[in-house]
Amino acid sequence: MIRLLALLLLALIGAAGASAQGLKPPADLVKANLVAEPGAIRAGEPFTIGIRMVMRPHWHVYWRNPGDSGLSPEVAWSLPQGFTAGAIQWPTPSRIPVAHLVNFGFEGETVLLAEVTPPAVLPPGKAVTLTAKLTYLVCERECIPGSADLKLSVPVAAPGTSTGSSATNILLFEDARAALPVPSPWPVKLTSEGDRLVLTADAPGLKPDAIRQPAFFPYSETAIENAAPQTLTIDDKGFRLSLARATPGEPAPTELPGVFTFDEQTADGTVQRSYAIGDAPAASPGGAIPGETAPTARQASPEESLTLWSAAGLAFLGGLLLNLMPCVFPVLSIKVLSLVKHSGEPASRVRLHGLAYTAGVLAAFLSLAGLLIALKGAGAGIGWGFQLQSPLVVAGLAYLLFAMGLSLSGVVHLGGGIAGLGDGLTRRAGLEGSFFTGILATVVATPCTAPFMGSAVGFALTQAPLVSLTVFASLGLGLALPFLVLTTWPAAVRRLPRPGAWMETLKGALAFPIYATVAWLVWVLSQQVGSAGLLAALTGLVLVGLAAWAWERARHAGGIGAGLARLTSVAALAATLALTFGLDQDRASADMRNATAEGITPFTQARLDSLVAEGKPVFVNMTAAWCITCQVNERTALRTQSVEAAFKARNVTYLKGDWTNQNPEITALLEKHGRSGVPLYLLYTGTGEPIVLPQILTSGIVLDELSKIPENTANQRAALETTKR
Repeated sequence: MIRLLALLLLALIGAAGASAQGLKPPADLVKANLVAEPGAIRAGEPFTIGIRMVMRPHWHVYWRNPGDSGLSPEVAWSLPQGFTAGAIQWPTPSRIPVAHLVNFGFEGETVLLAEVTPPAVLPPGKAVTLTAKLTYLVCERECIPGSADLKLSVPVAAPGTSTGSSATNILLFEDARAALPVPSPWPVKLTSEGDRLVLTADAPGLKPDAIRQPAFFPYSETAIENAAPQTLTIDDKGFRLSLARATPGEPAPTELPGVFTFDEQTADGTVQRSYAIGDAPAASPGGAIPGETAPTARQASPEESLTLWSAAGLAFLGGLLLNLMPCVFPVLSIKVLSLVKHSGEPASRVRLHGLAYTAGVLAAFLSLAGLLIALKGAGAGIGWGFQLQSPLVVAGLAYLLFAMGLSLSGVVHLGGGIAGLGDGLTRRAGLEGSFFTGILATVVATPCTAPFMGSAVGFALTQAPLVSLTVFASLGLGLALPFLVLTTWPAAVRRLPRPGAWMETLKGALAFPIYATVAWLVWVLSQQVGSAGLLAALTGLVLVGLAAWAWERARHAGGIGAGLARLTSVAALAATLALTFGLDQDRASADMRNATAEGITPFTQARLDSLVAEGKPVFVNMTAAWCITCQVNERTALRTQSVEAAFKARNVTYLKGDWTNQNPEITALLEKHGRSGVPLYLLYTGTGEPIVLPQILTSGIVLDELSKIPENTANQRAALETTKR
């Protein structure tokens, strides 16, 4: 029966992978390519390159400020040595209504321009290859994250020779430049009138009856209510544009840079005017705006300085420490108990058990890593532990561990094996059981994050597949090493106690850590599904118990009774399978629904952008219900009275991001800081880049980092807010 449940669990992990695979947009949703304006380039002479995106009809991508929802495209350049890329030049967007929201973006086709400067010396006659990684979110009614690896080869022209350009390219770049906003010819002033922001300008010559479709697109994501009407009035002196504030109760901004567009009726027909108002925040080459942290912008991080061998070393240490994590202990303890049974066997046979266990660990790590690498390469926004974001996998793992616990408690007898899990899988010497135990140890280890793991795994997922798999293999070897050493060290094996009646008592006692793990998995499931889905999962546990009981009765019955018992067991497992695949995936986390009541604000990228732009200190906690490390850190460090008091004393806003279910904004922020999974802790002090805290926290660590926020700054801000009120 356990074997059937194990196969079910592997099938559910595959289903989780297939679900993630569904995130990949069809090839014709967005077609992207690089285009260079000149036919050839010359050393030291800047040239313009375009990222051309063609969307399927009715689908759209987003502007630098996506509006009420969405993510702006990001470009990560990989240029030859000596080449530099300038900031993305954003075309004028369109307003895209979606239900009661309004987004800013592009439909049909758009070209993002950037200036590239080559080095002063280039050998003429050869071609240089420019590459870029484009990531985007494309939406119609639903939204799908996507990516494209772009490449373009451009020849190098000799000094004094023509660089040329095709007629098609000339027209494409003319249209792209025509779509860019031009600096406003009028000085524009910003005033505040209650819950409205008003832009006024002395613009004589504008005719009210000739102006149509006015629209203002702010660079800030939190400045105005995007879906509210924008009222334009024009008189002999100029225009007045009234906008609804997004947060009427907060202090009004002193400036509001953005793009103002309208259609003007002229003698030659309708002409779209597009003016840039105010100074745009300086953008990075990838399109991110300082002060408005772009969701997928990549910044240099300590992980990027790792090499293959340093990352493999960190992964090995992280794997060793995983053996101490509570999610691995129940399975590993059962395997050690099975080793007691084999302690009287020849040393060569005991060593085979260690090798089989190690092979199972490595096979599982490499399989999960390979699936993760393939899905991320296909555009899925996932990370390490992605399978536990699927309620199907969490339920399947709970059922499997529950069956193991019933075996240890004596409810069902599986092949007479002490480990139940081990010898119950095969009637041979148990090597298949050792192999399978290694697989299970890996699966239940994924909710835990040991020290050193985050940097190593984050590095691995940014490298070529062979390098990535090498790092993951080192992680698996670290996890398997303690048991492997025990089986290959004859003196240690001889010191193990001899088999006896005491083993039955210990075997029964070991069932309770397994049941505790099942209880935790059910709690995780309660964060992922609604009440109906949770009831279905609990019913599944009852059916697993029924299947185990009926299977055991079949061993002692004969004839028709044995057949009916086996049929009952199989029917119960089939019903469990049906209930599992029918789980209702309610994506709202119960924990996060109560977050605000606890003084914690749910994370959104727009909320973080707004706080950082205002220079406020922010603590970001990226967590998940299935991440045991995250839960331990919260209880032992983040929820202590001293830390909570320090947050309050320094006016730190606490943002909590729940990655229990897939969330592309959280995935993007993790990737930005070189991580592939939770936990991730960031402290924005109000100036500069955020401080990345360790993955294993203590209250002392958090308090030390909070001390870097000057108290006088916090007090002055509090006094200022009091004065304003």
